[in-house]
Amino acid sequence: MDIMLFHSMYGLRPAVHAGADRLRAAGHHVHVPDLFEGQTAGTAEEGVALKDKIGKEELLRRAILAAAPYSERGLLYAGFSLGGSIAQTLALGDEKARGLLLLHGTSDIAENAEVDDLPVQLHVADPDPFESHDWLNTWYLRMRRIGADVEIYPYQGAGHLYTDPGLPDYDESAAERTWRTALGFVDSL
Repeated sequence: MDIMLFHSMYGLRPAVHAGADRLRAAGHHVHVPDLFEGQTAGTAEEGVALKDKIGKEELLRRAILAAAPYSERGLLYAGFSLGGSIAQTLALGDEKARGLLLLHGTSDIAENAEVDDLPVQLHVADPDPFESHDWLNTWYLRMRRIGADVEIYPYQGAGHLYTDPGLPDYDESAAERTWRTALGFVDSL
C-alpha cells in the first residue's frame, strides 16, 4: 500500500523516519514529504512559530503537491499531530483515499465533507492537552456522521507526542502498543 506520512510541528525528525521504516518493513511504500523544507524545531514553541511562519494554507499546498503523484492509486494518509491534521484534511477531500491513520492529532471537519466508510484509526494520549475529551467526542460523532469508520485508541498517562523517543513526551510502552495496532490496521486495508 502507498502511504503518505506527514510530520509534526517539530519537522521531519528521526522519529518520523523510524515510523516510516516500520511501515516499509511491513511491505508498504511510504512517502515522507518535508513540509518545512529542511527546518526543524527543538521545542514546541519553536514548532508553533515555524508552523505559523509558513502558514496553514502553504502547508496544505505543499502536502497536496506531495500527495498528487500517488493519489490516483489510492493512498493511506497518516500523520503525527500537525501532520495528522493535514492527513485528515487530505483524506477527507480525496475520494480514492484508502484510509487515515492519525497519531496524536485530528482536525476540524469541513461542513460538506462526506466519505464512504473510510477506515480511520486515531492513537491519542489520555488526557492530551491538544485533544480534549469534549473535542474528541465531537470529532468522533462528526466523523461517523460523514461516513467514516472510526477507531480511537487512548493511552492513559502518555504525553502528546509519545511515539517520539527524542521528546520528553516519549512513552516506550504506549509507542510499541500504538505501532503494533497501527500496523495491524494498515495491513487490514
